[in-house]
Amino acid sequence: MAMEMFGRREFLRTIGSAGLMAGVPALAEMSAIDPARVAYEVAEPAQGADAKPNHSIRFSVCGMSHDHIFGMVGAIQRGGGVLVSAYGAEPDKVAGFKKRFPEVKIVSSEEEILHDSSIQLVLSSTIPNERAPLGVRVMKAGKDYLSDKPGATTLEQIEEIRKTIAATKRIYGILYSERLEVKAAVKAGELIKAGAIGKVIQTINIAPHQIVQKGADPYAGGAGSRPDWFWEPVKYGGILCDIGSHQVDQFLYYTGSTSAEVVASQVANVNHPQRPKFQDFGDMMLRGDKGFGYVRLDWFTPDGLGTWGDGRLFILGTNGYIEVRKYTDVARGKQGNNLFIVDKDQARYIDCNNLDLPFGPQFVADIVNRTHIAQDQTQCLLAAELVVRAQLKAQHVTLKA
Repeated sequence: MAMEMFGRREFLRTIGSAGLMAGVPALAEMSAIDPARVAYEVAEPAQGADAKPNHSIRFSVCGMSHDHIFGMVGAIQRGGGVLVSAYGAEPDKVAGFKKRFPEVKIVSSEEEILHDSSIQLVLSSTIPNERAPLGVRVMKAGKDYLSDKPGATTLEQIEEIRKTIAATKRIYGILYSERLEVKAAVKAGELIKAGAIGKVIQTINIAPHQIVQKGADPYAGGAGSRPDWFWEPVKYGGILCDIGSHQVDQFLYYTGSTSAEVVASQVANVNHPQRPKFQDFGDMMLRGDKGFGYVRLDWFTPDGLGTWGDGRLFILGTNGYIEVRKYTDVARGKQGNNLFIVDKDQARYIDCNNLDLPFGPQFVADIVNRTHIAQDQTQCLLAAELVVRAQLKAQHVTLKA
């Protein structure tokens, strides 16, 4: 047997792959790709993308515990927002924020922002379990609110948010950035709306993350050591509630579901025994009134990837499917925003990097016009509710050593 295997290896080395394919017509036929069925595109910005924002608002930051706040500020500034003031409880975070935005006024308390009648919008990435109570106070102070995800960590918080929205008519936004601030994810939504793959049947989200990112953007999160609250589920909500918020938002948005349930969910601490309460793996299965969803989350991105996570989105439709490789194209290129779509006629690759992100301008316009174009308020809170329910329902699994 050993001699026989050796002979086969030598044979393959000798003839090479081209010779092998020529000698095996069936394989050669299978490997051939009809160029007419493959298209490579570069998506272009919409007309008028360089135009100045149509609106201007004054906004402040109240809580900056997570570095997502930098992206949140950037989105609102792109929409015409003027950053007026900021408050943070952690001195190191305040110093980093001041370095990024040297002109901002740093105030000494939350009350200074809430009592400033000129402020229309408050942004926050404070500790997750503090975001909803802050948002309620903001809305009661007559201002709109944009939270980092998760926007709530308990069902009681979500109920209070809904009651306060009804009473104040204010906006409670949650920046689910993996859809709203990823160009390829935005493009996927446009294609689905245009009927490119028919009716959406299912979304699958694979969302690996990295705890410490070597050489990462210092304003993106994870570039340094994680704070104490990062390891405590009661504070960050648990893995399904925290990073799963992004994925459930996508499930609802792409399927168009207006009601949904958690079919099954589970969490585990696989490789962090020194942090016994931490959850480094989780997944969930969802069923909506218009489609199905599956989500896998983890904190196991290896350093060799070169970015914080190989986030992937798969959208199955009745007439085709879409894959989004959000942040990299493994072993092919470091560029993100890669979209692949297959329909009855052809397979297409679309480079989405030139596209514009609409959320910031739309959200600012919503604040001015009292609309919900950037984000459907009901869907926003349904996503928040579902991940809390998934966390409550989750089976805690311990794998054998």
